[in-house]
Amino acid sequence: MDKAIIVIDMQNDFVYGVLGTDQAREMLPRLIDKLEKVVKEKSADLIFTQDTHKEDYLTTQEGKNLPVVHCIKNSEGWELISDMKRFTPFAKAVIEKKTFGSTRLPSLIKPYKEVEFVGVCTDICIISNALLVKAFYPELVVSVDAECCAGTTPENHAIALTAMKNCQCVIYNA
Repeated sequence: MDKAIIVIDMQNDFVYGVLGTDQAREMLPRLIDKLEKVVKEKSADLIFTQDTHKEDYLTTQEGKNLPVVHCIKNSEGWELISDMKRFTPFAKAVIEKKTFGSTRLPSLIKPYKEVEFVGVCTDICIISNALLVKAFYPELVVSVDAECCAGTTPENHAIALTAMKNCQCVIYNA
């Protein structure tokens, strides 16, 4: 397989929970359609990430800057939303990440010619992971499907897409 789709943090807390947004819920049907097509056509490998925090979250730097307890490991909010769980049997990996960018992701995507990002939040975790991957593999095609992502706000989503485009990521459906 030449392509991987990286599904970032489609967890209860980011869609329906404490950090959920209307934008995340509105893009969900498009993301489900995309993943159904990918699985049916076997056109890309899937890799899922899960934002993962411990009970001491509020004492961390992130917790001090974003004092909203979320994605505590093994909590309901940490779980992938049910609409995503049906795709995990087809996934190459489901990885936990303790910060915005996944330090494991670069080693997992090494064999691919293209990686495409979808999920949440465009302006935090998607941009962090896309630019991290681009730094490790500057010749790799790094793309983002703008219609299958949601930011913390529509404005922040647009700003993040522009920033990624400026860093030579390919932005689809913007």
